[in-house]
Amino acid sequence: MKTVAVIGLGNIARRHRKNLKFIYPNAKVIALSASGRIADEEIEFADLQLPNIEMLIDNKPELVIVASPSPYHEAHASALIQHNIPVLIEKPVASEPNSANRISALSQQHSGQVMVGYCLRYLSSAIEVKRLLSDDLIGEIYNCQASVGQYLPDWRPNKHYTHSVSANKSLGGGALLELSHELDYLHWLLGPLTLNYAQLRSTKELILDVEEIADLVLTNAKGCVCTLHMDFIQKQAQRECTFIGSKGRLHWDLLANTITHHNHEGTQQLYSEPLWDKNQMYINMVTDFISNIQHGECTTASLEDACQTVNLIAQIKQQATWGATQ
Repeated sequence: MKTVAVIGLGNIARRHRKNLKFIYPNAKVIALSASGRIADEEIEFADLQLPNIEMLIDNKPELVIVASPSPYHEAHASALIQHNIPVLIEKPVASEPNSANRISALSQQHSGQVMVGYCLRYLSSAIEVKRLLSDDLIGEIYNCQASVGQYLPDWRPNKHYTHSVSANKSLGGGALLELSHELDYLHWLLGPLTLNYAQLRSTKELILDVEEIADLVLTNAKGCVCTLHMDFIQKQAQRECTFIGSKGRLHWDLLANTITHHNHEGTQQLYSEPLWDKNQMYINMVTDFISNIQHGECTTASLEDACQTVNLIAQIKQQATWGATQ
């Protein structure tokens, strides 16, 4: 590829520009801010900065990554889709269902590829968990318990947390959208999920206009009961998932990148790669999408899956009980 682009100037956009430079050292990498402003400072890993998407389209990019705040995804992606430019949209595909469904409908009218970037599907231990469950290692899955949490002020040390996308409702913030990776990988591993119960909470600690804590109970088509906890308040980051089955239990620690198997014979660590470079999952995600562009082969989160996740989040917000914190 000779020309690629990333929309957005935040941390994830910087990561994508750097990775595109790694994948295509000689390509022209174009940067475009979400709002169309021209930054005063030089943009790292960008050869050119443009003020609007029309000029970006005129440069005929062969791949564009949309890494703007989710409420802007539809406007940015739609302009590119209409010109049949391949688009990888950072998760979530949109901040609300109507917007997600319009992106999906538009993509069906045009020939350009559109995918959604849920990078955890490319974590090395995630691929192994998928294989182990598919190989029936623990038999019929009865229960799943997933948890993710990290103290929001620690996420982006170079920016006050109240100014981040995660903290602002108007920018698509809140635990459900920001941590929707969990809903995506559970869908990927267990199939479509049905909501049974949800409680959302905010705390006096962060004082945000979005949910800071979410506790959900979901089931899949086979009756597996899945409990999911998501939060912005844990002082020590946590991301793990346990599957309980008829033949044993599988514990997956996403941060440690380990998988442990428990059954009547004892405990065995099946996978451990704690030093695996987590940036590799972003590179693998992008190269997979490039493979789709070139050969029609891709395992990146489908647009249909991503739209289902946004619809599920909207249902959660509509039906959830709001809990009180002391």
